Amino acid sequence: MSPAAPLSKLDKATDAFFDQVISGDSRALSVKLKKHRERLYKPEIKKTLRRFSSREAAQFIGVTDSYLRLLASNGEIASSEKTATGRHLYTLEQIHAIRTHLAKAKPSYVPTRRLREHLQVVAVTNFKGGSGKTTTAAHLIQYFALHGYRVLAIDLDPQASLSTLFGYQPEYDIGDNETLYGAIRYDKDRCPIKDVIRKTYIAGADLIAANIELQEFEHDTARHAREREGRQFFTRIPRALADVQDEYDIVFVDCPPQLGFLTLSALCASTSFILTIHPQMLDVASMDQFLAMAGDLMAVIRKAGGTPRYDWMRYLITRYEPHDGPQAQVVAFLRSLFEERVMTSMMVKSTAVSDAGLSKLTLYEAEREKMHRNTYDRALEAMNAVNEEVEVLVKKAWGRVS
Repeated sequence: MSPAAPLSKLDKATDAFFDQVISGDSRALSVKLKKHRERLYKPEIKKTLRRFSSREAAQFIGVTDSYLRLLASNGEIASSEKTATGRHLYTLEQIHAIRTHLAKAKPSYVPTRRLREHLQVVAVTNFKGGSGKTTTAAHLIQYFALHGYRVLAIDLDPQASLSTLFGYQPEYDIGDNETLYGAIRYDKDRCPIKDVIRKTYIAGADLIAANIELQEFEHDTARHAREREGRQFFTRIPRALADVQDEYDIVFVDCPPQLGFLTLSALCASTSFILTIHPQMLDVASMDQFLAMAGDLMAVIRKAGGTPRYDWMRYLITRYEPHDGPQAQVVAFLRSLFEERVMTSMMVKSTAVSDAGLSKLTLYEAEREKMHRNTYDRALEAMNAVNEEVEVLVKKAWGRVS
């Protein structure tokens, strides 16, 4: 049966016919997506990270470009690759090695957690899709990894958009018990969280990928809702993360766009959270419902013995268009109401982000030379400002002055 059945047939179709059409469309789309990925990432199909210019490497490390060149000329650091035009290019592994070398004299060049600094678990969440939640999470994950932190990314959304950005096609690459569900399920098939963590092509960033299997947690939790302590849903992610907490500095959780057991579990495991908000009144109304429901449900969880504690929470304006008057009014309204809880920096709407997304890339992965440079620079500046603001919040939670 053709997945693209004529409308005239669909109008007269039986329920079973609709089921077959939906399944057929799913299979056809999966095959096309797989072929698209193979065209993007031949011959090995797996994604790889580009090399970075001397200027970019210096910015990630926190030194000047001239100082980095001096270290290279003195033979203090490994030689970089040179292009035909003489440009120096560094892999992320080389950048991390330079950071480690410099930390011998100044430990702050390696920003990883110190003694008594607790693991940061940041949930990125929203009640509705299209708010830039996954885009925000992906850029935060890569920003922190590029700047020397040990990052664990958890895709908790059954739609698996974050996993797709990291080069995985959920129905082909993610098997049974290979999502976080495998580590938090209630039955005998539960596995250690280490078994579901994957290394990525970005040095310093590991991933727990997602697929539709995660939805099973919603069904299982409903069945186990009244069971004894230790099986309560809000304890399961914190218990799983406890096994690997010494291996990471920060965990970013990309939550599903709904307030179900998965999202609530993430909020209970988190030390902080970011709520993304598109500055339109319908989105603000949705945000109101999300906050009302979350507040009520978290109160119920506390009564049941849950102990979520947050270092900070922020509302992040996303897809912001600086010349859009109504959006500016919505932003001003939110700032007057929530003050410092609305982040100062905003994620601007940019064709650079969209263009990078067409190839399943973030701004950090995309090459400036292949885009309109001014557009890319503006988008990157705004994205860095958001991520730097989050970095400051993380450091404050650790008690660091800078």
